[in-house]
Amino acid sequence: MIKKETGQLILDLTKQLDSNLKIFSSDEYSDPPFNCTEWCSIKQNGYRVSRIELGTQTGTHIDAPAHFHPGGATLDAILGKSLMGVYFLVELAPTVSEQELRRQISNYRNESILFIRTPYNLSSEISLQELNLLMEIPVPLWVLAGEIILAGAAPLEFHRSIAQKGKFLVEELDCIAAKDVPKDGELFALPLRLIGTSGSPCRVMVRGDGSSD
Repeated sequence: MIKKETGQLILDLTKQLDSNLKIFSSDEYSDPPFNCTEWCSIKQNGYRVSRIELGTQTGTHIDAPAHFHPGGATLDAILGKSLMGVYFLVELAPTVSEQELRRQISNYRNESILFIRTPYNLSSEISLQELNLLMEIPVPLWVLAGEIILAGAAPLEFHRSIAQKGKFLVEELDCIAAKDVPKDGELFALPLRLIGTSGSPCRVMVRGDGSSD
């Protein structure tokens, strides 16, 4: 986190890419491991280059609809202008109240990004009806700090559901930093400019007013 003298708050919500990074695995499946090794050195070649091996969903990343939906849009379908802008923050409790969710959504004022935050180190369980309420917010990019479980559904059904609606999802944020995201601010999610992929690692930054800190 960087706080400027003017009171502006800048937060880096990106997880570090190193040997301590947890890689997604389930049953007999595992995402590609992350490796960063020296390719050449200044001593040998006069310059240093590293070789990086990782998956499209490694660390803090963006999922394109194609990650879960056959025939869904790939990463290159999202416009650059949709990856940055003012966000609308929705705070979810571990068990979501539809009435409270409706109250929060009523404050939506045409922000260009939906930022959803669950309690630190806790997931939030929502119903299909509550998910459909969130779907009514007309933005292509969702950013999730934490984990959402769709009640009574199979694992990852939340991801499949939003992919079917054409939503792009940024997830696996640094949740310690995400606790400090203010109610109002701008978000920048910048993936690699990959073509035809289901996603990409990305750097995620938030800029807001830190004058109250």
